[in-house]
Amino acid sequence: MNNKRRAVPGIRHYDGPAGGWGALKATAIAVRTQMDTFDAPATLLRTNQPDGFDCPGCAWPDKEHKSTFQFCENGAKAVTWEATSKRVTPEFFAENTVTSLLAKSDFELEGYGRLTQPMVYDRASDTFRAVPWQQAFDRIGEILRGLPPDAVEFYTSGRASNEAAYLFQLYARELGTNNFPDCSNMCHEATSTGLPRSIGIGKGTVSLDDFDKTELVISIGHNPGTNHPRMMDTLHELSRRGVPIIVFNPLRERALERFADPQSVIEMATYGSTDIASTYFQVRAGGDAAAIKGIAKHLLEQETERGSVLDHEFIAGHTEGFEAFSADIAATSWESIERESGLSRVDLASVATAYAKSNATIITYGMGITQHNKGTANVRLIADLLLLRGNIGKSGAGICPLRGHSNVQGNRTVGITEKPSAAFLSSLEKVFGFTPPEKHGHDAVAATQAMIDGEARALLCLGGNFAVAMPDHEQAFAAMRKLDLSVHVGTKLNRTHLLVAKETYLFPCLGRTELDMQQTGRQSITVEDSMSMVHASSGKLKPASPQLLSEPAIVAGMALATLPQTRIHWAELVADYDRIRDLIEQTLPGFSDYNQRIRIPGGFRMPLPPTERVWPTASGKAMFSLFDGVKENAPGVGDNTLRMITLRSHDQYNTTIYALDDRYRGVFGRRDVLFMNEGDMAQLGLEHGDRVDISTALPGCTQSLNDLTVVAYNISAGSVGAYYPEANVLVPLSYRDEDSGTPSYKSVPVRITLRSKEIRAI
Repeated sequence: MNNKRRAVPGIRHYDGPAGGWGALKATAIAVRTQMDTFDAPATLLRTNQPDGFDCPGCAWPDKEHKSTFQFCENGAKAVTWEATSKRVTPEFFAENTVTSLLAKSDFELEGYGRLTQPMVYDRASDTFRAVPWQQAFDRIGEILRGLPPDAVEFYTSGRASNEAAYLFQLYARELGTNNFPDCSNMCHEATSTGLPRSIGIGKGTVSLDDFDKTELVISIGHNPGTNHPRMMDTLHELSRRGVPIIVFNPLRERALERFADPQSVIEMATYGSTDIASTYFQVRAGGDAAAIKGIAKHLLEQETERGSVLDHEFIAGHTEGFEAFSADIAATSWESIERESGLSRVDLASVATAYAKSNATIITYGMGITQHNKGTANVRLIADLLLLRGNIGKSGAGICPLRGHSNVQGNRTVGITEKPSAAFLSSLEKVFGFTPPEKHGHDAVAATQAMIDGEARALLCLGGNFAVAMPDHEQAFAAMRKLDLSVHVGTKLNRTHLLVAKETYLFPCLGRTELDMQQTGRQSITVEDSMSMVHASSGKLKPASPQLLSEPAIVAGMALATLPQTRIHWAELVADYDRIRDLIEQTLPGFSDYNQRIRIPGGFRMPLPPTERVWPTASGKAMFSLFDGVKENAPGVGDNTLRMITLRSHDQYNTTIYALDDRYRGVFGRRDVLFMNEGDMAQLGLEHGDRVDISTALPGCTQSLNDLTVVAYNISAGSVGAYYPEANVLVPLSYRDEDSGTPSYKSVPVRITLRSKEIRAI
């Protein structure tokens, strides 16, 4: 940012690197404001350790435990936020009506602290009051037995363990529904949909060891310093040993520019840092497909001119569809590629040259690829690029989707899906003796639409902040209030909890950091990280309240009250989580010797056939795809449209806001900002600090977000950025990837209006 611009409250230039002393200071503040200073050091040092708990902050895998600590700044925030000493008691609820709490910010709501007792909404007083666990379970069971099974939605957050998620899907399927909206539907569903079509599985193929052997990393559409910050240690090591890291991202993100490792004595002592990106290309929002096709086009042209660019032996022996793919790339003009990507032919040719030179390339990507209305096709294009040079199934190479929540991948592995396989359903029937439903259920968008239409009448949330995370808040919020029943399992209060149905229950659960004691003793849960490693997690802190139950215990309590003829021994499963894992092993592939292998430090890796060049596709080969044209998005209505990207601040994790700062982007104490390119500002007659309204520029849409402050920022031309979840209101529920159902949070056409006068068209 230009320091000579007019002063804007809360906006100032930040020139420090990612990490470094700024990260240590932020960690210290998180500890001081949330936790008992006696408990904090020991708790943080157990994060991501073999006998400790898995950080709830992100899904980046654990490396060998050689360093003093295995947590990052944002991980420390996630841990202290959960292990806070602040409490939300029945007395708090008695003094605060739901109406008054709804007037608070999301930051304030979660900032009140940990929920301590089960609560039920009392409409007469507009407050929540304490309710005994069994009384709550019995009433929930009574309501659910009176509803058609497909009128019930079972939502799962990625913080839920494998054990809790498995019981949750078992509960729903014995009830008779496959309605499983989950957080994956809003982030990496395009990966889960696209990669099986390309390589046969919906997961990445790389391990941490591959990063030790790679010769090139191409990073597309993600901001690791905020969203998967432990990845920064890996990128730091790569850069210091000279491995090129080529970045495609609309914004200049500090963590992809410069990083200071808090565990590096030299960097901390000298206030030094390491450059991360060797080259940084600011692709237009929605221009990723054009950029990838441009790289592929140059490779194919070079193959025609001089040969020895593509891996023909791999293509012939392991793939299908290459001829159609190459013909489509050849027919795609450079003019359209440059126009849509916002990058030059020379830029993209330089990437192709670096890629052709590398013998082992990893491509990492995040929601900048998946959250588009052609997100599935975007994912497949990345796979296509890797297939051209045989970069799947060899050391140091592969595809690396970066999951956000710590167990979002594990939830899907153990059965949280609205589209279960026939083999899985058959296994459930064989082991449990009931016939699970075969009909596909609702994903997150379909569940919200069913609530709006009055077809869904109950919502059970295993964690999360469902309505706030969804697009089109006005409809989603109203739909929540139409339900007969809503149940929320969580650690802290959030806005979705306050969108009360006819009957609403809040159930406080144990956090990752807390001791989980059941009938047979201390329990461990398991999670699966972004690289398919399954490992144990076990907390040691005293629970925030003696009234807390574990997530498996809460699910089992509801199931027993709902299913009087159940064939499942729910109480026995909760008494010893080994028994849950035994059932997972019996009904799902890849979990052999589950209980034995999670007792080995580091756990075990799930089977990934493509790493052995075995392709579980219908053809038995990896499949090239066809991306229609180069445009990802529907055209905006009007001449002065830009593409809006929703963003997390650095003090944020999903919908959880730890503080109101976004240090690396120079925003402090506020979130009501719109990041804009200075060229776009000049064309629209705007200045840094102007206050504007934003409206959705799609046919028939009336959504708007008012009174944001323009912040001049280094973002690609034609693109603007605003904070998630506030800007979700601008995303129509129908504006999504039709293949995966993923909402298009990352490239919504918008119009910008200077408050009190219309901006002239570009």
